[in-house]
Amino acid sequence: MTAAIIDGKAAAVALRGQVAAEVARLGQAHDLQPGLAVVLVGEDPASQVYVRNKGRQTVEAGMLSHTHRLDGDTSEADLLALVAELNADPTV
Repeated sequence: MTAAIIDGKAAAVALRGQVAAEVARLGQAHDLQPGLAVVLVGEDPASQVYVRNKGRQTVEAGMLSHTHRLDGDTSEADLLALVAELNADPTV
């Protein structure tokens, strides 16, 4: 068996293109713009980078991006209330 080199960057670009096309199709078919909500609790630098990149990629795919930042000492009840609010939001 011979090894095959996979170009991850090319695969990612192709996948992002497919996602953007599907987002556009859904938007036209249902008169909506899909969205992604991210809830970031605390100030972890790695999580902040991840969330920033995810937001950028979401917008590049033609979707709405909603980022909610909460303090690290946010109560479970407050977090669950935000999740319930986001679940009821038609743009998410």
